[in-house]
Amino acid sequence: MRHCLDFLFRHAWLTYALMGAFFMLFGVTSVDLFFLLKANINLFIEYGTMVIADGALQQLFELLGLLILSAGFFVLCSVCERILVKRLLARWMEWRTQWS
Repeated sequence: MRHCLDFLFRHAWLTYALMGAFFMLFGVTSVDLFFLLKANINLFIEYGTMVIADGALQQLFELLGLLILSAGFFVLCSVCERILVKRLLARWMEWRTQWS
């Protein structure tokens, strides 16, 4: 894991591109996720276990898996963002100490 973070710290453009890709994947996987989960749970509440035969339980598990995947993309985007901010601040502090 440390090797991957060091690699990303050395390659700012790749980190920036990955951050954009993870942000886009987070957006794609989280679109209407809340509304679909709410509708699926309301279906269970309204009709009970009868909807399991229609595939509502499988759909619920798929939505929960999509929720976990979306959260993972958000975390990866945040890691890239943190690396870029630390790199930027390190360069700024280096520049500031040179001119002080």
